[in-house]
Amino acid sequence: MTEPGAGVGTVRLRDGVEIELSDGRTVVADADRPRGDVNVLSHAHGDHLYDDPPERVVCSALTAALAEARREEAGPLTRESVPEIDLYEAGHVAGSRAVLITDPGTDRRYCYTGDISTRDRAYLSGFSPPDADVLIIEATYGRPEYVFPDQADLEAEITEWLAETIDRPVLLFGYSLGRAQKLQLLAQRAGRSRVLVSKAISRINGVIEEYRDVSFDAERSGPDTELEAGDALVLPTGTNNLAFVDAILEETGALKAGFSGWAMNSAFKYRGDYDATFTLSDHCDFAELVEVVETVDPEIVYTQHGFADELATHLTGLGYETRTLKRNQTALGDF
Repeated sequence: MTEPGAGVGTVRLRDGVEIELSDGRTVVADADRPRGDVNVLSHAHGDHLYDDPPERVVCSALTAALAEARREEAGPLTRESVPEIDLYEAGHVAGSRAVLITDPGTDRRYCYTGDISTRDRAYLSGFSPPDADVLIIEATYGRPEYVFPDQADLEAEITEWLAETIDRPVLLFGYSLGRAQKLQLLAQRAGRSRVLVSKAISRINGVIEEYRDVSFDAERSGPDTELEAGDALVLPTGTNNLAFVDAILEETGALKAGFSGWAMNSAFKYRGDYDATFTLSDHCDFAELVEVVETVDPEIVYTQHGFADELATHLTGLGYETRTLKRNQTALGDF
């Protein structure tokens, strides 16, 4: 990695991913406290979302609306368009975008993916990577053992389980933004009599319905809701071990199901005390990550998040110049 002005800008991981352009401006992506000359928000998941909002941000209109709903105390976001930045559907969750940054002084193209999925799912189109000289890619499932089943086969397996257990209520656990919406649609497809959701999921449903041609037709659950056979209650993953869940199980005999790419590991089922688990993910699996890199065919790849070292090692073996982004690196020797 050379210094700016020699044709390759500096890419660092500090508070978010920083890309320094040849004109001295810094683009900062997915920071807790964005302080770049240009600030990018790829999507509204908590691990990418700001704590302290920037004055202006490059993101999709839906991501801005979701961010405002999830960070109500921070107030509205001011979106901006920057000529050097193009947004691409990332296929991860509603509103998610990858960004292509073109350095105005060198025409060098940097693709920052954020989180991505190349699979078409429900109302989401999979990520189609643009041409780029530099690729900064997530590595959540960046190890060879993480190869997911075919999406259509997986959805058929889930709907079959939901139909076979129709004589009992079920609790379905997934992230409030992302899997929760897909689980509602799958429960409806399986013929569940009612689909119910928590307050947090209901709020996100409403925002997505305003921007996308989709209706989740879910009821808001509450303390007085009585689950019956045929009902499906979709809850945020983080509520799995809370006391109210145990109370529901004891009162209704409901079944619990967990949904995640990590369900490939048997420990996922036992840690969550689930009756069933399914490998439903909003990320690329290992093979898809490699395919993205091969499609872009960049001069250099930076891996970050998850199994970044493992993915970097594999890509290096394929002949790509690859670096793992490590927080606060300053020069090539710091890798």
